[in-house]
Amino acid sequence: MLDLSKLARQMQGISTHLAQEAEAARTRVDIAQTLMQQATQRQVELTTQRQAYEHRLLFAAAEPIEPLDTRIPLATPPAAHTVISSDGSQISPSHHEIAYCYLLNISRVAIHYGQNRYPLLDNLPEVIYRPEDLYASRQWGISTEEWMGYKRTAAEAVMLGELGTETTAQNAAQNAAQNVTQNAAPNTNIPVLAMTDGSLIYWFLEQIPAKARDEILNPVLESWDRLRTAKVPVMGYISASRSGEALNFLRLQACPYETPDCLTHCEDDRGQMPCQRFFPLRDVTLWAMSLAPGERGPLWKSSADILSCYGDHAVYFCYVHVGAEVARVEFPQWVVEDSELLNSALSLMLAQVQKGFGYPVALAEAHNQAVVRGGDRTRFFTLLEQQMIRAGLQNIGTSFKEARKRGSIA
Repeated sequence: MLDLSKLARQMQGISTHLAQEAEAARTRVDIAQTLMQQATQRQVELTTQRQAYEHRLLFAAAEPIEPLDTRIPLATPPAAHTVISSDGSQISPSHHEIAYCYLLNISRVAIHYGQNRYPLLDNLPEVIYRPEDLYASRQWGISTEEWMGYKRTAAEAVMLGELGTETTAQNAAQNAAQNVTQNAAPNTNIPVLAMTDGSLIYWFLEQIPAKARDEILNPVLESWDRLRTAKVPVMGYISASRSGEALNFLRLQACPYETPDCLTHCEDDRGQMPCQRFFPLRDVTLWAMSLAPGERGPLWKSSADILSCYGDHAVYFCYVHVGAEVARVEFPQWVVEDSELLNSALSLMLAQVQKGFGYPVALAEAHNQAVVRGGDRTRFFTLLEQQMIRAGLQNIGTSFKEARKRGSIA
């Protein structure tokens, strides 16, 4: 049990520290804004330098594909549209439980606006218990618990692809039926947006072997191919982003050397490089100072190493002032190349945030449908225990350690 009386004595020190950090943050913002103004005048030159010295840099700097001073207000979405989303949760495997297995719960959400249709709000659970599934990742040195998280990520993307295909087909069928009844030409142009919570850049894949990476990434890319065929843009929505990928581009402007060759000039000073004057500032902090509510900044192409495995699905991003905060939104390359698709996705996203009072409705509902709470966990293992008893198994129960943790004798 937490001793609040002891904790209270530490609060004063924390508040003093945070006040000092706030003052330092204002200084870092001023430095970054000055560098941004200077970089805007030299954007072509700096972009050329980034491309020429990309493999000599000690940091990942995103590449701007629009002018740095771009400020574009987002359009109002059409009354009739659909937003789909998927999220996942799990019950982790434990040797202290009655059986070593884990559960993945993947949600399905499709919300139709202006179409007089019921939303889809449900989830699909799956129990993984066979040894060939539980221990398949051991061949790559990946634990079962870690692999479970990777499989959940892939399952969420696959579900999103299935939802996108089904939703566009249903929209087309409904519109065709309505227009035939009204003796009008068929109209299937109901925009659909596929949203996922978090980044489309799966950084964790950089650290695992190629065969394991392909088993996770290939289903994701195939799902995105399905969404591209269905003309459904997929978007990664990141609230409170901690990324500094765009600000890293300003380090090229802050570099005091003639060329940004980090391996030559700063190999021995990685922790105190002269281009780090505004560290540890985040992208969203800077864009919050320059974007008005409802505006987006310039588009950037991410330079994450793992994107070399994405093929023609390279990830682009921009920052959008959604009112309550500045959010980072990410898209595959094919969405950015279609301006109509991109603008539609951004307008539907902003409408979702406004309807959700600061956070997209579809993402919140997907989370609520997927989350496995304490009571759900108890019922899951109770159901499992009943099935094991019916199968004739004996001596079923949790370990003594787990049983003692669940109840105190003090």
